[in-house]
Amino acid sequence: MISTPKLTSVEVRTRFLAFFKERGHAIIPSSSLVPENDPSVLFNTAGMQPIVPYLLGEKHPEGTRLADIQKCVRTVDIEEVGDSRHLTFFEMMGNWSLGDYFKKEAIEWSYDLLTNAEYGFGLDPERLYVTCFEGDENAPKDTESAAIWKDVFKNAGVHKNDKSGTERIFFLPAKNNWWSPGDNGPCGPDTEMFYDTTGLLTQGLTHEEYVKADDEGKLVEIWNDVFMEYKKKDGVVIGKLDTQNVDTGSGFERIVMMVQGVSSVYETDVFVPILEKIETLRTAKDGVEAISTETAEQSKRIIADHIRTSVMLFADGVVPSNTDQGYILRRLLRRALRHADILGMPDNSLFMVADVVTDYFKEVYTQVGKQKETIKVAISAEEKKFRKALTLGLKEFNKIVEKTVTAGKSEIETEHVFTLFESYGFPIELVTELAHEKKLTIDTEGFKAMFAEHQEKSRAGSEKKFKGGMAGDSVTETRYHTATHLLHQALREVLGTHVSQKGSNITAERLRFDFSHTAKMTDEEKKLVEEKVNGWIADDLPVAVVIMPKDEAEKTGALHFFGEKYGDNVQVYFIGDTLDHAISKEFCGGPHVGHTGELGTFSIQKEEAVSQGVRRIKAILS
Repeated sequence: MISTPKLTSVEVRTRFLAFFKERGHAIIPSSSLVPENDPSVLFNTAGMQPIVPYLLGEKHPEGTRLADIQKCVRTVDIEEVGDSRHLTFFEMMGNWSLGDYFKKEAIEWSYDLLTNAEYGFGLDPERLYVTCFEGDENAPKDTESAAIWKDVFKNAGVHKNDKSGTERIFFLPAKNNWWSPGDNGPCGPDTEMFYDTTGLLTQGLTHEEYVKADDEGKLVEIWNDVFMEYKKKDGVVIGKLDTQNVDTGSGFERIVMMVQGVSSVYETDVFVPILEKIETLRTAKDGVEAISTETAEQSKRIIADHIRTSVMLFADGVVPSNTDQGYILRRLLRRALRHADILGMPDNSLFMVADVVTDYFKEVYTQVGKQKETIKVAISAEEKKFRKALTLGLKEFNKIVEKTVTAGKSEIETEHVFTLFESYGFPIELVTELAHEKKLTIDTEGFKAMFAEHQEKSRAGSEKKFKGGMAGDSVTETRYHTATHLLHQALREVLGTHVSQKGSNITAERLRFDFSHTAKMTDEEKKLVEEKVNGWIADDLPVAVVIMPKDEAEKTGALHFFGEKYGDNVQVYFIGDTLDHAISKEFCGGPHVGHTGELGTFSIQKEEAVSQGVRRIKAILS
């Protein structure tokens, strides 16, 4: 068994990108956490999400070999944050082949990167296990990947001391080794790499032993190669894609944990400085009860995770609100504040934790460093709002307690618990503790069921609202997408060049466009914007695209407000006869109509505030 080099997280990041750059991959920046023109999800939750159009055949400006580290947010496991591995914000390392190389290169490079101590991660190959797809009615058994793995292990001269009757390569069903983004889109079998975290499983396992070790968490997935060669529609595999693509991925924080030989992501150098800062801010505030070391550690981890995620959301333009991405940000901040109170941290101290996060990421994502002070102010402002809500919520809680006691009950009704959560932002932990102080109980399971029902209704409404969203590339949505470019330009001409896009959302029924502006638009301003847009539509201007180096594209004056996600070459969509004389030009991934005359009549339905300094327009085409 070899010793794993103790690489820093910065070195892991650098080695990954250098490895694939040397093998002909263009290194593309991470997309924003907020998906562009995909209203079906709140955040990018996987590394492949921004790459889907290219996996389906669209040409990428940077070519057929790509590599990136994509920012992701997932909140489905938010209640699990605080254990050894769950995070809300994480980064996914991935390399992509768009109709270029396939299984052999992908597998050989995965092994090389994971195990080479000189330029890779230097993980011990004797602790490595892999799985392949066992086959079903959709696709045959993936014996090709298994054969490649056998050659890789044989050529590397590892696993010679495995016990008789044991294996390193296991075939598993689709639930384990088939990847799909959902009921529609590219999909295919995958091969996954697992690492023995104990250092005791270095001589092979039987199939039963493998399953047991996996269930017990002794084997942890560290890399995944997806071979996208099939297409799914409405939950059914309907055939093969025109090209064979490779989508690989690995959680950055998980790899760092393995390389640094620790048992939790919170023990890596990604999190230790944040946790140390939280510890220095703990005080013995009056009224704060002594808590166990275990409880304190969990609270510190929750704060570290939630503030880290909040910083990254702020940096990508999300602001606290009661809907969509803003609601998630508000929930994270308020949950962090609750745990700050548990630890006895001073009021208005979380912005100092945010400082540590921005210092870590400022060299990786430049917009994080540029917005450091803005983020601190925003976090402090949100804390003040929560403190106010806390005061009002406590008054409501006391009324609920009085009703409960008067009725002779010992349990607070679930509807009241949900009201405190929904209307006053009280985390369930806070309601539980407050109830306990009054010698009352709450039905935690009942609350979870009510919350789940609320989520289902919200999701159903969202699915209805976003039916046929931009991910579907329908003709109607393509028209709306082009209309947002005209609207953006019209707003800049009417209101001023300070106007910049802060987000957009397109359905088959309307467009929604968020932009920077401090004042409510007057009726005259809205009328002027409509007239400009409809004038350009009446002119039936051509819409064209050109691919050029980013530096040259910037010199043309093309608008771009998501700078971190663009690579060396970009697509510039322009509306007009030529790029030099276009009335609108923006960095954009498309799709668009061919001429503005295809849009119809543009009409603003509503203009409103979203947050401080951000306005929203909802408009339709008829």
